Parts: sequence; C-alpha cells; structure tokens
Amino acid sequence: MQTAIGTDINIAAAFLKAGELVAIPTETVYGLAGNAMSEESVAKIYAAKNRPSFNPLILHIANIAQMQEYAFVDETSLQLAQYFMPGPLTLLLPKKPTVPDITTAGSNKVAIRIPNQPLALALLAQLDFPLAAPSANPSGYISPTNASHVMEGLHGKIPYILDGGNTTVGLESTICEVANNIIILHRAGSVTAAELSAISNMEVIDAAAYHAPVLSDHSTDSPATPGQLKSHYAPHTPLYMGNIAELIESHAGKKIAVISFDNRYENVDNFILAPDHQLTTAASKLFATLRLIDQSDYDLILSEQFPNEGIGIAINDRISRAQFILKH
Repeated sequence: MQTAIGTDINIAAAFLKAGELVAIPTETVYGLAGNAMSEESVAKIYAAKNRPSFNPLILHIANIAQMQEYAFVDETSLQLAQYFMPGPLTLLLPKKPTVPDITTAGSNKVAIRIPNQPLALALLAQLDFPLAAPSANPSGYISPTNASHVMEGLHGKIPYILDGGNTTVGLESTICEVANNIIILHRAGSVTAAELSAISNMEVIDAAAYHAPVLSDHSTDSPATPGQLKSHYAPHTPLYMGNIAELIESHAGKKIAVISFDNRYENVDNFILAPDHQLTTAASKLFATLRLIDQSDYDLILSEQFPNEGIGIAINDRISRAQFILKH
C-alpha cells in the first residue's frame, strides 16, 4: 500500500467512509483514525499499530450534542465538556449499546473527546460516524507530533496522512470520569486536576488511589482507559529518569543524551525542552525530542524529573512510562 501525505479532508473522508484508516492531526498528537462504529475498521487500527486488543480507544466527535448518541452523559460531565471542549480533555462515560465492544475493548464505558484542531473538526463534520483514533504510531513507541513522524512508523500500512502541521499541545489528552460525586483522573494531560475541580466543584482523585468495584477487575496491564499500559511512549534507546548527576556517574564512558527542563549538564549532549522556562513549551517538544535522540547514535537517554505541577505532571507520567526498566 502506498501512503500519501496531504491536506485534503475530502480525500481523508472518502478513505474513512470506505472503511480505510487515515492519520489525522489533533492538538495533542496525531491519531490513527477509523470508523469507530465499524468492527472491521477498528480491527484494522489494532492491526496497523500492533496494539493489544485489550487497550480501549477514544471516540473523536465533532460537537457536544453527539456525545448523547454514544454515551449516557451526566450533568457534571456535560458541564466539563461545555467548558473544555473542543480541547485536550477526554471524558469516560457509560457507553450506549450502539458502540461496538471492540472499540472499548469490552468495557461498558467509552472515552469521548472533541479535538481542537481545524482540519480534524472539518473532517469530523463531514462524517456521520465518530472516529476511533489512538496515537498514529506502532504501539508502545513515541507518539507522533507531525505528519513525518506518522510516515516513519506507518508508511505502507495506511493510505493517507492528513497533514495539519506540528501539534500544539504535544501530549495526549487528560482522561477523567465523574463517579460517586468525585472526578477520577485516569490520565494526566494539559487539562489539570485543579482546573477540573474548579469547574466542577468536585474533588479530583487519581485513579491509582481510587478503588471502586467497577474498576477492580482492571489492572495497568488490562486498562479501563487508553494510555495506561505500564510501558508506553518508549524509545528504542534505553531511558532512565532520576538524579542526572548520579546517573551520569553510574553510566560513565557511554554516549549520553540528557533531557532537561532548563538545566545544562557537563560531558553529555543536552536537550533542553524549555529554554523559556515554560512547562507548556517542554510538553510540546517532548515526543519530537525523544524521536530525534532515538534516531541518533546514543547509548542511553537520561531525563530529569520535571516540575510536578500543571502539565509537568503529565510530562513526568509520559517519561516515567518510557523508562527502560518497564520494557522488561
């Protein structure tokens, strides 16, 4: 199969209506999109990514009104949607029977979001079905933040990549769920726990600390929501996170790349993500920087712990899941 890159949403829509897959831009990362209501299309997504079939997918829709077609929407979830969507927030909701089980990996819940990206929204407006769209890369590898990243991982596997330029957020969406008068945070992203709490007037609890019976049959090896596998976003080059000075000393003699917020270290190659000292800048550069390093001749990658606030929490989550120790 030949893979083309272009900006024509009509071409993208035609492929999707024919049951094919198309990579699409969003504000977070590029997604590998297929008809979420078609078991055949969703099966193609799992195959193209080599993604475990127990890892659920996110539905991408064009507007808030469509949420009611695929899920049962409570008042607080609707309030969050009205405030944060389109945008990098995904809501986990009780699914309606029309959503195929393959799309939710057998879960009775469905994850839904509206991407804040002009091409993606224009494409979704042309379709009469939602798009299931996990990150457009081989499963477990670094998520793509531009069309060329998608081509590197999926050329020959999909017919079309819709090119919307570089993503603006650069990290996957926040995933949350309203349950029992609290908000459960399933995945950190650029929409923070503090923002969710401020809009909803509810307490936000990390999913790892929440043990509702409905989630008790899931582990991080069989997640209830996307993006929760223990090893994820990982480069081929071994990556270690922690005290950089100590790590440099323990790996003396190796060719080392260091990812940092705004610090510079001696006797290594420095990849400073936020020379402007802004966490949003660091987030937007993280995946592209990991790819650049991974395509170079380094023995290992070392990463700082980033300031653990705002989107820095999501940055630390992604780097932590990319660590070498979790791949074994």
